[in-house]
Amino acid sequence: MAICIRIFLQYLAFFTLSGTIFAFASEQHPHQESDPNYLKFVSNASDFPSEDYYDYIIIGGGTAGCPLAATLSHMFRVLVLERGGIAYGKSNLMTQEGFLTTLMNSNAHDSPAQAFTSEDGVLNARGRVLGGSSAINAGFYSRADEDFFKRSGLVWDRKTVNESYEWVEREIVFRPDLKTWQSAVRDALLEAGVDPYNGFSLDHALGTKIGGSTFDSYGRRHSAADLLRYARARNIRVAVYASVERILLASSAAYAGPRQSAIGVVYRDQMGKYHHAIVREHGEVILAAGAIGSPQLLLLSGIGPRPYLSSWGIPVVHHLPYVGQFLYDNPRNGITIVPSIPLEHSLIQVVGITDSGAYIEAASNVIPFASPAYPVFIRTPSPLYLTVATLIEKISGPVSSGFLRLASTDVKLNPIVRFNYFNSPIDVERCVNGTRKIGDLLRSRALNDFKFRNWFGGRDFRFVGPALPIDQSNYVEMADFCRRTVSTLWHYHGGCVVGKVVDRDLRVIGIGSLRVVDGSVFAVSPGTNPQATLMMLGR
Repeated sequence: MAICIRIFLQYLAFFTLSGTIFAFASEQHPHQESDPNYLKFVSNASDFPSEDYYDYIIIGGGTAGCPLAATLSHMFRVLVLERGGIAYGKSNLMTQEGFLTTLMNSNAHDSPAQAFTSEDGVLNARGRVLGGSSAINAGFYSRADEDFFKRSGLVWDRKTVNESYEWVEREIVFRPDLKTWQSAVRDALLEAGVDPYNGFSLDHALGTKIGGSTFDSYGRRHSAADLLRYARARNIRVAVYASVERILLASSAAYAGPRQSAIGVVYRDQMGKYHHAIVREHGEVILAAGAIGSPQLLLLSGIGPRPYLSSWGIPVVHHLPYVGQFLYDNPRNGITIVPSIPLEHSLIQVVGITDSGAYIEAASNVIPFASPAYPVFIRTPSPLYLTVATLIEKISGPVSSGFLRLASTDVKLNPIVRFNYFNSPIDVERCVNGTRKIGDLLRSRALNDFKFRNWFGGRDFRFVGPALPIDQSNYVEMADFCRRTVSTLWHYHGGCVVGKVVDRDLRVIGIGSLRVVDGSVFAVSPGTNPQATLMMLGR
């Protein structure tokens, strides 16, 4: 049981807008039993020709790649290359209840969640499925904060931004139905001074709110893959189990332009067969492989720091020193309790946006445990269940940054990642502020019902794993708690940052016909949860 609880603690609370135009009610999103229409243009990579030509080749059918492909397909011939399979029809992927099972059953080869452990010692995961991390996360949906648009380094047409958010929301965003734990946390946040109460809203606003969810009223997941419904079927092809080995580059014919341009990609199918996808005249290769995959593939294609690439024996096409640098992850800290009353399964639905650099979120889960193989008192083994509830704080920002470097020239193997959590005292201060706010919630009347009665007639929480320090006014002890219990919400970003690796139009600096469109271009996280903004970016 201890092992199961420890794994649960590592994985719980994964990653991972007001108005009347959004379709949130179940009657506006009818219960659909038929196969999604996009499956008619999705095929196994082994069914693709050894060579073919496209206007746009998108590497990564994930959170940004799917809406990007759907949009481009209305005017151009588009190929999407996804290294994973299809989520549709797999119960663990498609339901809330399968969330933890999906993360815990990760492997190095073909699971929808590919696990990796950073050099900081924190267990993490990457999406490896059509829909990307939006197909394995906790489903919380919220638009970016105003500060993100100012600090992102990109120029935003705010009318187009809002229209793009709305385009996403019409298809896959729902209003969640709060039950016991989420309602109690909402009340506790308000009692702890995280106000005003903003009700249900998809906008980022100071205070407490109910956010959107990509799980519908039936508990079924909707991901970025569902946005392929918008695509023009005759112009798009999606290859799954397609592992891109490298980007093909050649001398550019443009006299005043970059010396090298992307002309296509080489990818392999499950059988190990090589395929070439080539871009037509004026076409582009677009990297949408995420904050881990995009910088990794640039390095493997010879784009990166010259001395480093040479040390791996990789031919240097273009010296670009900051590929893989400025990699960020928002540290997550929190507590887990065994409640005194039964709780429903709930993923993140409520958020407290504080004015001190931290966001407060919560989840509750019912976890099955197997009884002993040779029970003494139970004649027939039967499942046991443990209900746990969490309070989580995630800092905004962060300021601390790390890096990515290759572990192998095999693209299927995870690179080596270091996030350098809490290198900056600013991040430590924000974490201390956030964990103190969790302490305020634990002292609220709203959470009293989840305590157990102790031997002396009082009531206490029963913690699973570390509890907050008793003296929460002690900054040193709270800072130590932050460093000692750091984990992740899977909101890592950077590695191909604007102004360092790509320009303001997301073109790779010094290379023609090559862009990066995903979270690797961000040096700052977009509010409480990034998936909404990544899908908007793709659109």
